[in-house]
Amino acid sequence: MPHSESAVTTLHLWGVPGRAVPRAALRMASVRPALGRLPGLRFAKLLGTGDGRTFTVRDADPRRWGLLAVWDDDAAADALEDSPVAASWRRIADEEWAARLRPLAARGLWSGREPFGAPRPQRWDGPVAAVTRARLVLRRAARFWSAVPPVSADLHESPGLRMALGIGEAPLGLQGTFSVWDSSAALNAFAYDRAPHAAVVTRTAREGWYAEELFARLAVLSTRGTLDGTDPAAG
Repeated sequence: MPHSESAVTTLHLWGVPGRAVPRAALRMASVRPALGRLPGLRFAKLLGTGDGRTFTVRDADPRRWGLLAVWDDDAAADALEDSPVAASWRRIADEEWAARLRPLAARGLWSGREPFGAPRPQRWDGPVAAVTRARLVLRRAARFWSAVPPVSADLHESPGLRMALGIGEAPLGLQGTFSVWDSSAALNAFAYDRAPHAAVVTRTAREGWYAEELFARLAVLSTRGTLDGTDPAAG
């Protein structure tokens, strides 16, 4: 993706009642054509979600679904709100939360692409989001899954964490997280200073768990809506 200061990232999460879970699962396929026709769309992934505590099927939350997208500019991102894609999800959802984000740093690939481009280093004093995504080497997946619970438990106890959830395109083999932090300093403290995460980073490099991986840091420009009745990213 070419470098661009104007690129905008959005994350939408829709909560659906239990009776609508089958229709939500169908939406994952049925809205793809309409999504692909939206002008200004650079990259998009429809996502299942979970609590991210084990990164196995046990984590999955069939009542919450998401869309992560990267747009040419704000106008393109705005157009999603009035599109058939959003309308289709809202017909079955009983809750919606959305964040507008700007990439601050990114490395790695997602499905062979750099979805957030190559952002220029810039100062940001507000809340930040982290997006991680990895495609596991399946023969090494058992060792990865055994290493996750201590890191997840430590994550949810980390100072400055506002929200965290697991995201993925499939229940197994494609692992990701989305989290929001008070500041870059809070995210750095978890990523580099806390022993459980540092140990897993070392093992990842040594044991080659991932066939593909991505890490991105994004400025949280705005949020709206609720998850479980509140805006989890609000300060």
